[in-house]
Amino acid sequence: MKSHIGLVGRSAELERLLAAVVHPPALAVVEGEAGIGKTRLVSELAARAGRPVFLGRCAHIREPFPLGPLLDAVRGIGAGIGANGPLSPVTGALRPLLPELAGQLPPAPEPLEERAAERHRIFRALSELLGSLGEAVLVLEDLHWADEQTLAFLGYLMGEPPPGLSVVLTFRGEEVALDARTIAARAAPSVSRAQVGLEPLDVAETRELMTAILGSEGVSEEFAAHLCERTSGLPFAIQEMVALLRERGTLIRRGRGWARKAIDELNVPTALRDSVLERVGRLPAGARAVVEAAAVLQVPVPVAVLVAICGLERADALAGLEEALRSGLLSEHTALPRGAPDGSARTAGVGFRHMLALQAVYVSIALPRRQVLHGRAAEAVERLRPVPIGQIAHHLRHAGMMEEWARAADRAAAEAGRHGDDSEAARLLGDVLREAPPEGELLEDMAVRFGWASVQGLHAQPGFGQMDDLLRRDLAPGVRGELHFLYGLLLERAGAAPELRREQFATAVRHLDDRPELAAWAMVGLGVPTSAGVSPAEHVYWLDRALETAERLGGSPSLQLSVLGKVAMVLTTIGDPRWTSLTERMTRLAGGRPESRQEVVAFWSVGDETCYAGHYAVSERLLDAALRGGLKIDSSRRLEYLIRSSLAVLRYFRGEWTGLADETALLLDALDEQPHQRVTAELVAHCLAVARGEIEEGARRLRAAVGRAVEVGAVDALPPAVEMLLRLGAVRGEPPDEELIGMLAGWRAKGLQPLAVRALPGLAGALVAAGRAAEAGLLCAELERELDGLDAPLAPAALAHAQGFVTGDPARFLAAAHAYDELAGRYEAAQCRALAATALLRRDDRGNGDGDSDNDSDHGDPGRAGALLGAAIAVFEELGARWDLDRAASTARRHGVAGPVRYRGGTRGYGDALSPREAEVAELAATGLSNREIAKELFLSPKTVDKHLSAVLRKLGLRSRAALGQRMGGSG
Repeated sequence: MKSHIGLVGRSAELERLLAAVVHPPALAVVEGEAGIGKTRLVSELAARAGRPVFLGRCAHIREPFPLGPLLDAVRGIGAGIGANGPLSPVTGALRPLLPELAGQLPPAPEPLEERAAERHRIFRALSELLGSLGEAVLVLEDLHWADEQTLAFLGYLMGEPPPGLSVVLTFRGEEVALDARTIAARAAPSVSRAQVGLEPLDVAETRELMTAILGSEGVSEEFAAHLCERTSGLPFAIQEMVALLRERGTLIRRGRGWARKAIDELNVPTALRDSVLERVGRLPAGARAVVEAAAVLQVPVPVAVLVAICGLERADALAGLEEALRSGLLSEHTALPRGAPDGSARTAGVGFRHMLALQAVYVSIALPRRQVLHGRAAEAVERLRPVPIGQIAHHLRHAGMMEEWARAADRAAAEAGRHGDDSEAARLLGDVLREAPPEGELLEDMAVRFGWASVQGLHAQPGFGQMDDLLRRDLAPGVRGELHFLYGLLLERAGAAPELRREQFATAVRHLDDRPELAAWAMVGLGVPTSAGVSPAEHVYWLDRALETAERLGGSPSLQLSVLGKVAMVLTTIGDPRWTSLTERMTRLAGGRPESRQEVVAFWSVGDETCYAGHYAVSERLLDAALRGGLKIDSSRRLEYLIRSSLAVLRYFRGEWTGLADETALLLDALDEQPHQRVTAELVAHCLAVARGEIEEGARRLRAAVGRAVEVGAVDALPPAVEMLLRLGAVRGEPPDEELIGMLAGWRAKGLQPLAVRALPGLAGALVAAGRAAEAGLLCAELERELDGLDAPLAPAALAHAQGFVTGDPARFLAAAHAYDELAGRYEAAQCRALAATALLRRDDRGNGDGDSDNDSDHGDPGRAGALLGAAIAVFEELGARWDLDRAASTARRHGVAGPVRYRGGTRGYGDALSPREAEVAELAATGLSNREIAKELFLSPKTVDKHLSAVLRKLGLRSRAALGQRMGGSG
């Protein structure tokens, strides 16, 4: 067999990759199933890139050492370090992680107390180190096995990439996490991108590959077609089959070509597994023993380790290894890829050439022998330096040595925790607690560490059944209380029913007498007014207790700040003015700039609720500070997206809609795997869609999002969405939705009047339209009494707005418009001016009727009405609020009122023109690509593509993709 086979059937894909990486910063993604040729393609890319290439591979067996694939990639920098200028001092933080480069890195900075901040500094350091290389290519293979911090770093890196860096990622699409898929969607606009999906080879390409393997022409098309069908066109499977056929003597040389026995006689196995096992079965006994040992080890290891677990004499094992290498099943693996700057390459070990072959051999080994080999492997790899704790734990587990495995997994989890990889620690501890739980204090210690790792992990979501199992055990009261508290946090993070969270926090408080710092947090959880059947007074009671408990802690400013923020957040929702002084204390404690995660979350929490309550200026200040702090400490960007979701709400309320639709679309993509955390962005996006005229689809999605918000207890986010749905129903002449009416009653029962009043105008308008004006008037009067004395900045505007519907008095609408102006609520103010104009025009139609004499100056004045209507239309045009604009323009036409030229759609800032993203979607759709294909090309979700395409067709006045293709000169 030829030692090097040229690249077959991938020339177009290779050219796309090369075109991307030579125009940095760039990100290229290679996706395909196992055996499709991803590694072969990037190897060819490395040979032709014309710049240094640094390769890292994610391993199936993880070590408790985050960022391992990236650190492996940069270990070979050598003389290339600092090629682009002096290194930033922050790169000194990498010294403990890269001892090979310690002599070339700046001094290590002082450690940081906040683990999230330390992780963020490591991310900065690694990004700076990559930036120091000048023009270079970073290749990370098998991203479907990546640890969460590696994925988080890649998202961080591509958000602001070094100008000379190109990144190439490979993964199996059916196995990769969504976080890996969304890296490109979150990349900076300056990043050039390429998406390469590898497909199986066709018959012609199979024939070409067979010719290259056999080293001569003459492979018949019939032969190639047969092999293509049997191997599903997988290049690796084709190579394995040809090797097997040659070993069998089935291939026959005839003249200058190749022939084979008749198809019926050939009986080629249809599964690659069978072909691999047949090849292994043809090896001598010593070689088979080596191959089985390599399958158990899974990762490449030094020859000494492989020899140690075979169970053979050394000479026999080495002879078997030589035979296994000659067969092509095993191969040498090098630590540095071709193209490393110093041109060096050292042998990292010996292992399988391909994971598919490894898996085929592994499952064929009888269980008793597998366990013996795993036991030997655990002992052998412990002699490696550094000690691969993750591998040791893996082998002990599969050797059936459960006690030893539990101890090793505990060590690995502790190591993962020291490096900030909480998700890996939670996985390791969770496996032990589920399959081999220890007893006594060790059980309690592991259970608590498991709970904290689960809460602090980037995305760790343990099965709640496991927490239930732990709590059924005999535990010390303090441990039980801590676990109940952590369980409550996990339920909160997962968006579980508020009643379930409350039950856990209440139980925690009863067991946390000796842990006041945790008790204070649990009390705050009990003070959040989301559970049904709990009085407002009880919530306030728990908030007061939380404050008292936090005050007694004295020397814990971080905890005090966190509790102050959470209590201030809740007090804002119930209109208790104490939130102001608590927020001021919180801000002073943080020096105005939150730096730790606790501080950032506290600022975000208060900023979020002050936004819903109508304190927009305070909200903007707190959320901006939270975002600045979050960007410094949260490399995963999850906290950033949550804060940006709150800022999107603020922009919606203040009528700052330019680019808001694109912002919410990005947030929905980024939070796609976290449905309970994307509810806020969903509600904004769908309210915005309705306002912009996407009535049917927007309303359908808005109602579904309201249902999800109810499920997760996102009470604060509901009033604006409920108000929009009630408004829409009233305009359509539909009876008021009793479920939505019931929500307002529920919020009032919880003491949330400062938030609930936002939905009052929509409800009043719906009731009046349904002939229930007296009911609407009574509701307004009741809410006005309930709001008296509360800190509720929305109340004057929303009450006047609602009373305008009840009385039909334009003066009430005008009062509401002025009150909204003071809040900077431009959308609602414009609505009220349009309503006031409509009321004036109706009175004019009735001959100036029987209005209130105090307001006669406003009645029967078409000029005044026209000015109000024109002002409203101008705002609706600026916002792109087509739904409101259509109705206002219709009113103007019906009454003969002159107004500004009608706006015809599109997002503010682009008008009728396509936005840059819409233009990209239009160009690809015009070529005939499907929405799913466009989504892969642009790293978007198909639903986002559908949204952009709808906007394109609307703006261009087209009805179909075919018409778009004709307009843009594509194939349509």
